[in-house]
Amino acid sequence: MIKLDGSHGEGGGAILRQALALSIVSHKPFKIINIRKKRCNPGLAPQHLAAVNAAKDLCNAEVKGHFIGSTEISFNPGEVIPGRYTINIGTAGSITLLLQSLLLPSIFSGKKISFQITGGTDVKWSQPFDYFKFVFLPQMNRYAEIETSLFRRGYYPKGGGEVKIRIKGKYALDNETDKIPAILLLNQKKLLQIRGISHASYDLGKSSVAERQAESARLSLETLGAPFNIKNEYSKTPSTGSGITLWAVFGEDEIDFENPIILGADSLGERGKKAEQVGREAASNLLAVINSGAPVDKYLADQLIPFLALTGGLIRTNEITSHLKSNIYVAEKFLGVKFSIKDNIVSCEKKYE
Repeated sequence: MIKLDGSHGEGGGAILRQALALSIVSHKPFKIINIRKKRCNPGLAPQHLAAVNAAKDLCNAEVKGHFIGSTEISFNPGEVIPGRYTINIGTAGSITLLLQSLLLPSIFSGKKISFQITGGTDVKWSQPFDYFKFVFLPQMNRYAEIETSLFRRGYYPKGGGEVKIRIKGKYALDNETDKIPAILLLNQKKLLQIRGISHASYDLGKSSVAERQAESARLSLETLGAPFNIKNEYSKTPSTGSGITLWAVFGEDEIDFENPIILGADSLGERGKKAEQVGREAASNLLAVINSGAPVDKYLADQLIPFLALTGGLIRTNEITSHLKSNIYVAEKFLGVKFSIKDNIVSCEKKYE
């Protein structure tokens, strides 16, 4: 049984989420202690318990210690079960973070799986849905056919966002004849365009919040001289909220869909924060990573770690974060691989076999 210390590194929920995914993929049981020890409210919060229960259902796992506030659980996975799963986080807990426990094993199961999830789509401390769809998922084109739909946004505190995702993997890890492509992202290439979505709850439409966020971002990025295409959206949501996600697309003369280079950045609105500030903040973050010359932003980098562990490869990012190091810690524990980091280049020297 793999033993993990949840206080390692940044000591948050990432260690648990990655452990669930890699446990199912590797068929190895694990026990984790000190779950979220470095957070102000340690132990399983509702969103973490939802991830554990969803992972349990996905593979009919045997689980002990899974209750709100628990700082220790054990998880013994079974085989991934194809089908349709409905998950209600019950709070504004992040849908995209929950998917970190489910996506990896679903992709490499060789089976058709879909999830309909209710929770937060655009909340603090997690990638917003648009980043997930337009920055992260294009990297998954190597491994699976994935369709995702946003039915409703969910802001803090009530959540209520609804997302559906369908997954059909191209490879199965237990099929020795499958040659799974590695990830190689080292250079930005040419900036082709900047795209984005500026969104807000319906009640903010009278103040033109989405338009103001978008225009502020455009003005901040116009010196790049790249085509700028942003969509403004309003929707009826249980809670008031807004945000903007931007992504920069790179390539030679056009994007390489087999090995895409897409950098992302985002910002959320909050009470007392002007729409113009939200737009400038996202644009400033995107500009910083573009100017770094890296083809992988720091948020994408940590999410690619388990895939690097399975397939091998190299990526260059603009920053090595504590989340990235935590994910490496978990991947090395489960898969017996070894990562190295030098000059912001992350490599997996030996892929999992």
